[in-house]
Amino acid sequence: MADVHVAEKAQKFSINKIRNIGIIAHIDAGKTTTSEAILFLTGLKHKIGVVHDGDTVTDYLVQERERGVTIVSAAVTTFWKDYRINIIDTPGHVDFTVEVERSLRVLDGAVVVLDGKMGVEAQTETVWRQANKYHVPRLFAINKINQTGGNFFKTLASIKLRLTENAYPIVLPIGFEKEINGWVDLVNMKSYTYKEYSDKDLIEGEIPENMMEDALKYRKELIEKAIESDDVLMEKYLAGGELTTEELRSAVRKSSVDPEIQFYPVLGGDFRGIAVHQILDAVVDYLPSPMEVVPATGIDLKTNEPVICQPDNDAPFMALAFKVVTDPYVGRLVYFRVYSGTVEAGSYINNTTQPGVKERLGRIVLMHADQREDVKAVHAGEIAAAVGLKETKTGDTLTLNDTNVVLEKIVFPDPVISMAVEPKTKSDQEKLGLALKKLADEDPTFRISTDPESGQTLIAGVGEFQLEIKVDMLKRDLGVDVNVGAPQVAYRETIKTAIDIEHKYIRQSGGRGQYGHVKLKMKPRGRGEGYEFKNEVVGGSIPKEYIPAIEKGVKEAMGKGVGWGYQMVDMEVSVYDGSYHDVDSSEMAFHIAASIALQEGARKSGLELLEPIMKVEVVTPDEFMGDVIGDLSSKRGMISGTEALNNYVTVKAFVPLSEMFGYVTNLRGMSQGRASFSMEPDHYEVVPTNLAEKLKV
Repeated sequence: MADVHVAEKAQKFSINKIRNIGIIAHIDAGKTTTSEAILFLTGLKHKIGVVHDGDTVTDYLVQERERGVTIVSAAVTTFWKDYRINIIDTPGHVDFTVEVERSLRVLDGAVVVLDGKMGVEAQTETVWRQANKYHVPRLFAINKINQTGGNFFKTLASIKLRLTENAYPIVLPIGFEKEINGWVDLVNMKSYTYKEYSDKDLIEGEIPENMMEDALKYRKELIEKAIESDDVLMEKYLAGGELTTEELRSAVRKSSVDPEIQFYPVLGGDFRGIAVHQILDAVVDYLPSPMEVVPATGIDLKTNEPVICQPDNDAPFMALAFKVVTDPYVGRLVYFRVYSGTVEAGSYINNTTQPGVKERLGRIVLMHADQREDVKAVHAGEIAAAVGLKETKTGDTLTLNDTNVVLEKIVFPDPVISMAVEPKTKSDQEKLGLALKKLADEDPTFRISTDPESGQTLIAGVGEFQLEIKVDMLKRDLGVDVNVGAPQVAYRETIKTAIDIEHKYIRQSGGRGQYGHVKLKMKPRGRGEGYEFKNEVVGGSIPKEYIPAIEKGVKEAMGKGVGWGYQMVDMEVSVYDGSYHDVDSSEMAFHIAASIALQEGARKSGLELLEPIMKVEVVTPDEFMGDVIGDLSSKRGMISGTEALNNYVTVKAFVPLSEMFGYVTNLRGMSQGRASFSMEPDHYEVVPTNLAEKLKV
């Protein structure tokens, strides 16, 4: 790595000169290669790393370098002109969407990289929806347009069809496919050409005559959308005035940074080399600083009033921990984004999400993927990593002194697939628990549990690939050798109809007895609405101190399941009456009474088994489309649509997860290895009765 004193440089930047951005896209669109080109162009690397050669900075895990995919989000601090840019390169594989989710939560802007040969792909749509949820300003970078099949304008049409109509080119490529050698800048109406991608020097010139018509057309569209945010410029334009370069650049920036306007600049090139100039210039010109985004808000735990986190170094310190990793050199690292105030290394931190947790922030480091550099302090708007926080988890709020504010937590999807793991030797058995805890600490969608009947350790996640990577990490990174079982679907149970049920638990065996009497109301909720417990007891028929025990009994019974042994979901349970005994009643008695009542009520109501339905997208050469659709239909799949682009067809479907095991092998066989697919959990649906009966324990 180049000898750059990042920590010293970083202290010189005011908050309006900081850009916190993410690079997001579908797998293989070129995110990591783009990041590498940025590091090369900004002087942090002597050469551009190639993903499949295993010499990239942001893909630093051995699993990433072997498989040629990004698995964890990596943070890099770099500099362009007089700006500090914090970049997070996020995974494109759908099984690691959690990395994108938590990155977007703390970023101010994003670069959406698209494969110019494929257009908008499945995971692009997923990350686009995530970015919409957090109102993140974005710009598009259409990559690989200098390769055979690459087409800037077809990809632009794909963006407008599948993502947003408010996408407007600010550059146009000069040339087509392998003949591309530069671009036209529609803001200053100049051309920029180069001889080789390795050149750092651009040749500025006039727009080629054969491109002038297109340039004027797209510039007109750009102006008319951009000036919607500026009444003065709109009045000037409508009166026939010509906008200056600075006026148009200001209008594009104003529209881009305002999430309410939803304006997205579009760039194009092959971002391995010189064309990355476009991205860096656009990031500083059109994506917001921490001062320009809507301030984060929290809740004051004492007053329950909202608190705005002003991006001010002198305000009270408030930060969000968004990622936990185990570093082989410094141990546990907690990435955090500072929303307001300043914190120094050595400070004692309050974790307001976990009341009572107070920890010493031993060191603060700036990260360049797997490289790190110590700094004395970090300020509002910055992203850094902390050494020394042992209890802090992803989504926790960090404050100083008496600041008692908690920021909005990050919500993660529940697992839909699990498998059993067994240690091979006694020494592996001793290490397994600690190793699994480390992995679960780093990934909130990775869960560990114990099967109460078999005693087996179960690991669960959102996809097969995720669990495959975790098992590989167990063996190679953490030195634990394990046997693994076949992947299992995470089914769920729920009730069919509303029902009232009561149960009296009475035990008398000499001395003090046990007495607990509860009346429960149970009713189903909509799919995905989860579980809710209500206390509707009035008049003291059950003392308040026993209500938590009742809720605990209900949750315990739901966790074990009733008909199939799977967790129960999507239902409301209310305790509305009962009775107690002055001497014999206890928390245990009410706990047991509630648990039995829940089980009896569920059986009387009628039970349904729910299965995870996956959103599946298959990209196949058009000659295999019929075979793909027929195969998905045979798997109880529901075809939701098809789209054609460049002799390839994207088939969209919803398919039960239980039918998709081993699909990659099937797909290769029916498409001569030329088709690919992606899938992600979408929702739960009722399993057909005949199949549900076969699954009963």
